[in-house]
Amino acid sequence: MKCIVNGKIILENKILEDKVLVFDEKIVDISNNVPEGCEIIDAKGQFVSPGFIDIHIHGNMGKDTMDAAEESVTTIAKSVARYGVTSFLPTTMTMDKESIYNSLDVVERLMGSGEGRAEILGAHLEGPFIHQKYKGAQNEEFIANPSYEFIKKYKDVIKVITYAPENDENYEFTKEVVRNTDIALSIGHSKSTYKQAMDAINLGARNITHMFNGMTPLNHRNPGVVGAALTSNAYCEIIADTIHITTDLFQFILDNKGEDKIILITDSIEAGGLEDGEYSLGGQKVIVKDSQARLESGSLAGSVMPLNKMVYNFLNNTDLDVRKVVKLASLNPAKSIGVDKTKGSIEIGKDADIAIFDENINCCMTINKGNVIFKK
Repeated sequence: MKCIVNGKIILENKILEDKVLVFDEKIVDISNNVPEGCEIIDAKGQFVSPGFIDIHIHGNMGKDTMDAAEESVTTIAKSVARYGVTSFLPTTMTMDKESIYNSLDVVERLMGSGEGRAEILGAHLEGPFIHQKYKGAQNEEFIANPSYEFIKKYKDVIKVITYAPENDENYEFTKEVVRNTDIALSIGHSKSTYKQAMDAINLGARNITHMFNGMTPLNHRNPGVVGAALTSNAYCEIIADTIHITTDLFQFILDNKGEDKIILITDSIEAGGLEDGEYSLGGQKVIVKDSQARLESGSLAGSVMPLNKMVYNFLNNTDLDVRKVVKLASLNPAKSIGVDKTKGSIEIGKDADIAIFDENINCCMTINKGNVIFKK
């Protein structure tokens, strides 16, 4: 048994001080006293938060999910733990079927917890079911129409699918996925009209992939995917690196979506955690300069910022306090992929997935299922 003392414990509805958080693999108690024989962790006045969950991340520290190598995905899992991430979804790209399947096979083998690394909850399939016009940094050579047969074998590995519903004939793919799986369908890299996007949402699509980026924009006569995102109950991924979306819109998004429907993600590529230079994404050359990752065409190619900094940016550019902004990177993503019964908040009986960080969201310790996976 372990316990954390001298921390500001962030619960869903309040912050507790002068309490003891007691846990083993699960959270056991929030007590006034240290139980006898308990291993003590001193938070030294810092925040004790639910661990962050990144549901959209391609790579980090020179490794990418599409490497289809256990060593690569393990490196990503160890790297993200430094930033308070206790679990995540390794994310694929639009490439040939064999490469995607090989990557999903690796994710399947590594699903669960591991020593010194964040827990792998499954995969996010970003592509190949996207639209050419809004492909972003994806390779158009391998774009395909949505196909349930394509994903059927991996329906228990894939947790999120980014897709363009306008390419889904009669929404048959949407219906089959909703009917036969627990996968969260996420509209992105899409040329959908407002009506097409709303039709998909009404049929069960429940997320929007990196809102504003890679989709039809908000227009007063053609509201597009952005309009559907703002006027529906869909969860909206946000890349809060201040590059993909200007900080001037953070509060606007919050005012329209509310704190329960925003999910902070990184969309990090292999350059995450490394210096400016030349990297790769889905077999394409990426140039990182001044912390911006772009293809040679100039298109943004994911981000290089860790999730704790996304949280910091949103905290400092909205009226949310730390308790509420933490939810955007913990409970909201947990709910969006259906793991909130065990993850996403500090509650008795839930997994002991915990991050300890300072007022600038700099992480000093990360704990997954009671095991310390990062210590500064």
